Amino acid sequence: MAGTFKCKELDLKGQVNEVFYKAESKEEVIQLVRAKGNSPLKITQEEESSKDLSEVKFFEPKVKLKDIAIFCKQLSTMLAAGMPLLNSLEVLISQSDNATLKKTIKEVATQVQKGDVLSVAMGRYQKVFPVLLIRMIEAGEMTGNLDGVLIRMTEHYTKENKINSKIKGAMIYPMVLGILVVVVVVFLLTFVMPTFINMFVSSGVKLPLPTRILLGFSDAIRQFWYLFIAGFALVSFGMRSLLKTTEGKRAFDRLKLKMPMIKVNIAKIATSRFTRTLSTLLGSGIPIIQALDSAARVTNNMVVIDGIEKVSEDIKKGVKLSLLLKEIGVFPPMMISMVNIGEESGALEDMLEKTADYYDEELDSAIQKMIAIIEPVMIIGMALIVGFIVISMMLPMFDMFKTIG
Repeated sequence: MAGTFKCKELDLKGQVNEVFYKAESKEEVIQLVRAKGNSPLKITQEEESSKDLSEVKFFEPKVKLKDIAIFCKQLSTMLAAGMPLLNSLEVLISQSDNATLKKTIKEVATQVQKGDVLSVAMGRYQKVFPVLLIRMIEAGEMTGNLDGVLIRMTEHYTKENKINSKIKGAMIYPMVLGILVVVVVVFLLTFVMPTFINMFVSSGVKLPLPTRILLGFSDAIRQFWYLFIAGFALVSFGMRSLLKTTEGKRAFDRLKLKMPMIKVNIAKIATSRFTRTLSTLLGSGIPIIQALDSAARVTNNMVVIDGIEKVSEDIKKGVKLSLLLKEIGVFPPMMISMVNIGEESGALEDMLEKTADYYDEELDSAIQKMIAIIEPVMIIGMALIVGFIVISMMLPMFDMFKTIG
């Protein structure tokens, strides 16, 4: 009967270990233990109800790039030290803090026990492990340099995580300020303004046009607030659904590359990711066509992905990569020049890595400049909106003073 078995086994060093297996029977567990060169001492089947309650979650945590980087680093360290792959995975299960990753590593270890190579086992869980990592591990298995490939991927995902952190950090301030503007405006229109308006109406003062306009907004928000919330939710859901489609994402990516201030940063992000990934793939022996396709997908930019697909046939014909990248129209001239130098000197991999490092630093500087521009613009915008509301409430007061005078 299929289930989970707990096995006490004696390894080659004479140590007794307690390992869990998913198998059809005790006989299969014995075969799995002996396949590792160990000797089974005691095998007991676990009850289905004895599942670890810490693993039962309504919402499983997302596996982040930081988790993937730690996974690669720990696995490469153990493999470099000579620890067998299966034992390394068992150690990672106990060390992982992310419940989703821990569960997935357990399932990968089970597949490896049954004879799958690591890349095939991980390929079944592409929602957790990036396709790029799976391809790189496959290349490492073919060349016998799995620990070296994992070290490369540790560096890759560590730098990717830093880029993502910079982008998220840059978005926090505008988002907080935008939410603050909405809260202040809604508060003024729904709580403060009606009090003033009732006072003016009772005194017989004629309301000026700006005040009447705001009064209309105030009444609409107070009476039909549920429609505003429903409309916002509907628009948000529609936008998310549209961006999940290929055409919707393609249109949005094109739009971002045309927007002032934003387009430069989008190009630098795409350049950094593309060059670093391409350098890593080429350095691991991945063929150029496959490497370009993977590097383009890592950018998560449909303009780059479409551009690489168009030039793939020309690359097979021997056309220089730098000329083809220039045709895509996204990458900066300096990156094109660096690729050209790399092709001419036979050091393309090194040039791509240096280009990625350069644009990482450039991106940090560009984000700081963008924040420096956005901050005063949003503050001025907030001041104008709030100022307009305050003036609209004060205008009838001036008229009332004139009437009294």
